[in-house]
Amino acid sequence: MAFSSTPVIPKSFKYDVFLSFSGEDVRSNFIDHLYHALKHKSIYTYKDTERIKKGKNITDELNGSIEDSKFYIIVFSKNYASSSWCLDELVKIMECHKTKEHTAFPVFYDVEPREVRKQKGKVKKAFASLKKEKAAGKWREAMKEAANEAGWELKNTVDGHEAKFIQKIVEEISLELRSINYIIDEKLVGMKTRIQDVVSSLGTGCNDVRIIGIKGIGGGGKTTLARAVFDQISFQFEGKSFVENVREVSNASSSGLNFLQNQIVSDVLNDKDISENNVFDGKAMMKRMMSSRKILVVLDDVDNIDQLEALAGEPNWFKPGSVIIITTRDEQVLVAYGVKLIRNVDMLSVEEATCLFSRYAFGKEIPIPGYEELSGKVVSYADGLPLTIRVLGSFLCGKDDSEWIDALDRLKTIPLTETLKQLELSYIGLEQDYKEIFLDVACILKGQRKDLVIEALESCGFHAKNGLRVLEQKSLITFYHHSDDGECVGMHDHLEEMGKNIVRRSHPDMPNKHSRLWIDAEIENILVNNMGTEATRCIQLYTWGLEPEIVMKGLRKMKELRFLDVSTGFLDEGTRISCFQWNWIFNTFSPYLPESLRYLRWNHYPFTSLPKTFEADNLVALSMSESGISQLLEGGERKVLKKLRFLDLNYSKLRTLNLGLIPNLEALILGGCGDLVKLNMPIECQKLKYLDLYRSKLTTLDLRLTPNLEWLDIGRCYHLVELHMPHGGLKLKYLNFTKSKLRTLDLRMALNLERLNLDECADLVELHMPSRCLHLKSIKLTMSKLRTLDIGVTPNLEYLNLENCYDFEELHMANECQKLTSLNISHSKLRSLDLRLTPNLEKLDLKECRNLVELHAPIGCLQKLVYLDLSGCLRFKSFLFRIEDDTSCSMDESLEVDPLAELHLISKSLERCPFHPDNNSPKFQFTCLYKEDRPLLTRNLEKLISIGLCACTNLEMFSESICGLQRLRKLILKSYPEVPKDLDHLECLEELVLSSTKGRHLPDSICMLKHLKSLELISCGRLEKLPKDLGQLECLQKLRLSSTKVKCLPDSICMLKQLKSLKIISCGRLQRLPKDLGELKCLEKLRLSSTRIKRLPDSICVLKQLKSLKIICCEHLDKLPEDLGQLECLQKLTLIDTKIKYFPDSICMLKHLESLELNPSSLREKLPVDIGQLNVIDANPNGNGVSM
Repeated sequence: MAFSSTPVIPKSFKYDVFLSFSGEDVRSNFIDHLYHALKHKSIYTYKDTERIKKGKNITDELNGSIEDSKFYIIVFSKNYASSSWCLDELVKIMECHKTKEHTAFPVFYDVEPREVRKQKGKVKKAFASLKKEKAAGKWREAMKEAANEAGWELKNTVDGHEAKFIQKIVEEISLELRSINYIIDEKLVGMKTRIQDVVSSLGTGCNDVRIIGIKGIGGGGKTTLARAVFDQISFQFEGKSFVENVREVSNASSSGLNFLQNQIVSDVLNDKDISENNVFDGKAMMKRMMSSRKILVVLDDVDNIDQLEALAGEPNWFKPGSVIIITTRDEQVLVAYGVKLIRNVDMLSVEEATCLFSRYAFGKEIPIPGYEELSGKVVSYADGLPLTIRVLGSFLCGKDDSEWIDALDRLKTIPLTETLKQLELSYIGLEQDYKEIFLDVACILKGQRKDLVIEALESCGFHAKNGLRVLEQKSLITFYHHSDDGECVGMHDHLEEMGKNIVRRSHPDMPNKHSRLWIDAEIENILVNNMGTEATRCIQLYTWGLEPEIVMKGLRKMKELRFLDVSTGFLDEGTRISCFQWNWIFNTFSPYLPESLRYLRWNHYPFTSLPKTFEADNLVALSMSESGISQLLEGGERKVLKKLRFLDLNYSKLRTLNLGLIPNLEALILGGCGDLVKLNMPIECQKLKYLDLYRSKLTTLDLRLTPNLEWLDIGRCYHLVELHMPHGGLKLKYLNFTKSKLRTLDLRMALNLERLNLDECADLVELHMPSRCLHLKSIKLTMSKLRTLDIGVTPNLEYLNLENCYDFEELHMANECQKLTSLNISHSKLRSLDLRLTPNLEKLDLKECRNLVELHAPIGCLQKLVYLDLSGCLRFKSFLFRIEDDTSCSMDESLEVDPLAELHLISKSLERCPFHPDNNSPKFQFTCLYKEDRPLLTRNLEKLISIGLCACTNLEMFSESICGLQRLRKLILKSYPEVPKDLDHLECLEELVLSSTKGRHLPDSICMLKHLKSLELISCGRLEKLPKDLGQLECLQKLRLSSTKVKCLPDSICMLKQLKSLKIISCGRLQRLPKDLGELKCLEKLRLSSTRIKRLPDSICVLKQLKSLKIICCEHLDKLPEDLGQLECLQKLTLIDTKIKYFPDSICMLKHLESLELNPSSLREKLPVDIGQLNVIDANPNGNGVSM
């Protein structure tokens, strides 16, 4: 969002409206009604109540009132022109009107505009007695000017209905005032889009009652946003009320809600005398008095459903078209009240936060010089929270840098009190168990996978899923998607800070008495000095070099410890690389783990088993990945772990495991256990749902006793030769058999399957799928020996990969796959493919299908397809489009492409074309290279935005076809005799590549491509001249000339204000650059290679944005401009095979230079030692080194 550093602030006036009228005509009826209607709308209006004119001249006081009014409503009536007082008033009004700070609106009550303009009819009669006065000329001119202004005429407006006429005048004055008064505070950075989002959601003008909730963290800008929306739209309503601090006021006393009820009614009716004495009567009053008015009410900071029931009741309390806006920290309040429209208030971006902070700290949009880095640290600390940004900005305003540094250091250990006070309000209202969950997340679990957080919390006896949901609804945590870990639990930095502060503040100097420990140094000190206490419930320790026995000994006094998360290791002193030691033994000390432990995670656990002394009766989750565990219990002890539900020993030394000792296990993760040879399952594992045996050495696996298994991974189990699947397999959702040696697989009963991975199952010859698999989304079947595949009814299938199934011939689909977007059958024996059942396909890969002859597709297929690869399909002859009409009759139309060299539709994302009226078409890149002339069926390719064509000889036909692609954004032409002259028809074109064209000139029409961003002229060996008006390409950002005969660039090139990259390569006849090249203010990259240029223009030194300058094989260039050091942003400088022998002295001013590439042998002087931030010097191999 752009801001002006010196915003224009409109002049303020004492009065909104000044009424000018003839009292004898309209005072007691029209004017009184108009005045009260304006007053009811809170429009401050001046009305001369005396109106007894005892003299001929208006008073100085009245003159002042006219000057201090923004708008004038001049009510022309039959006797208005008979009053010199009224006419003098009118002269003054029109004088003020001409200043543009005031606006006059004429109202023609019982006269017509032409009568006032020309003083005819009733006005002529009224003015007769004054027409000989000296001031008559001024009065006539004033009436003429006023009558020419836009206003309202009663008889021609709302059928002459006076009440409706007054209402219309008031509404339009309200609108005018709103446009003046509604100015977003210059410190409300980033509000514009947020306001628009809320306003568009409200759909003001609709006939129902709209209720919207604004939810967010304390101090996050909810109230600010609601106030801004209120100010913008309030003029549209018959009554309005902004109720602040609902939570605080309603909780302050028993009459708090009743007080707020009275406030709303008084605001809406503009009557301070209305009130009721209790909430029950207040509800009745609101329902009775609100139902006839379209109103706007904001209820700010609501935290209880009772507040909404008392202040907003039911939608039928209000007239249709009313809007209720509710701000809260607790989403559940909105859900319980039935609010459908809920908007989260996002934190400020770094750019917005920097702007907001700068306004408070410096009174401008950006940090002042010297404070950029410090400001960045403050913004980073605030983490987008507006409250923190405002507080710190105001606090640091006017302070020197040493005070800033001190303040930032203090924040590392002492949180900002004002922020914590606001945030803690949400925490205080939580139930005790939810408070404990919040503190666990803040101190220990923030940033971890959601499923692991739930596992940890449930292990500790909490109702984790419900608790996390409550915290999310109260804006205390968030859930976000991580590219590697999936859904994770997040929390704003200040909420984390608040949680940790709550834990520490009871014993600030005694961490051993804290309930949760997370600071490594404090934990190590407690463990080493045996200072543990029963107060400690949770520990998270990630450390290097702390011996495991010290950890175990230090835990002895922590009898109530329920959560232990440890990761230990060592750094090799020689390599400084992390390493881990396993096979530690217990007989050197007495190992100990607290019996109270419910969750134990110890990554890189060095011992071969759990200690015998550990009574794990309470243990619910055990995770020891990458550990030395070879057997679960010491000495192979057969102890039943009844409460253990989650076991993760992935990449450990485990050899065998007896699941009979873990009867309630739900998840078993043994992936990467390369020594695992046996998994005993003597009893039915009713609760086992998740089983990961990836890369184990199991030879047999019997899963018949796991009826509820949902997730199974036996990928890369190279030794597995015998597999018994769960009976029925009805619950299975995910199967991974990557690189298994299975020959056949029967999944006909796996009706709930969602993902199937059989990658590189080279022995698989037979696969039976369910006839109906309604939840299946993904199938990977690469490198199998399957010949056919019947996927049955799979309406939710999105991804199907049969790549490198060299024997594959036929794909069967029983029903339409509406959601299938990616299909890969490359390197197969497929002969034909019918895409009628895949209407939404986006990616189709059929490369190297050498038996493929044709494709059949509905014409609509191209509307979604963004990638099509048919390379290597040597027999492919036709692409058959079916075009279905309304009567279901069809016709076939074939686009012949034989012999096809390459056909691609490629896109990284489904972007929209912003320059075309119809923005609903996906972004296509269509490259179609033909070996010989072929016609284009462009009406089937209307939505293409990129096309590349090679060697077209029928230029006339080509021009007509290609210029019909109105949405084209990229065009590649190769080996054409000349460039078509009518390319200016391609109004959306952004990229144009001309390669090996044979023309000497480019058509002038190219200069009319107003949206062109990139122009590349490659190997156009006959091209001698560029269009002289090339500078009209106002959006051009990239210009490349390669292997042309161009001798000079047109001077107009210096008008390309957006140009960022200019590359001139192997243009051996180019001798000079335009002298005003420095006008290219945005230029970042300049490359000159193999040209005859002798001098660089001096103006090049003012290219303040230039980052890279490369000059290669320009053998006539022997000198650099003296002021080269003024290129303050230059980072890379390349000078190879030139005659340059000296650097200008100013080169030492290149403070940001990082890379210098040159021929050192050509230099006759040493390079300066202190050139910028130089860290890379590349020398030509034929050189003799570089002296520094």
